[in-house]
Amino acid sequence: MQHWRKMAAAPIVRANPHEPLMSRFKMIFSWWNSATWGTLLTTWLSGSPVGTDDFGNRYYQNKDGSRRWVIYNGTVEASRVPPDWHGWLHHTYAEPPTRAPLKARAFEKAHQPNLTGTEGAYKPSGSLSRGGARPSATGDYQAWKPD
Repeated sequence: MQHWRKMAAAPIVRANPHEPLMSRFKMIFSWWNSATWGTLLTTWLSGSPVGTDDFGNRYYQNKDGSRRWVIYNGTVEASRVPPDWHGWLHHTYAEPPTRAPLKARAFEKAHQPNLTGTEGAYKPSGSLSRGGARPSATGDYQAWKPD
């Protein structure tokens, strides 16, 4: 037995100390990470906050209400805007959901963003990501053949 040898310890995972700097760098040079500098400047100069949705997205409008915009919480993805806020952004509804919320109906499901490219994406039977095995043809299909 070798008592002098120590057990191998699990590596310590530390947070990246440059993460705040990297997130600022990403925000400056890409439009898909939160908001651009132009949007932040417009928000600071002429935006008034209207509300926040369940995803943490923040909604603003200018002083006379003619322009409305969203600052996403994370990746800029339009499908992350719930239907009630989408209607307000596109001037379908005059009042934001914070003042006049839409009445939820019994058959409605909760809003879910587009999951394409994630683990939660829809994978039908027969797709390669589910093994690629599909049911055999039933005989009612004939392949097209050019004349």
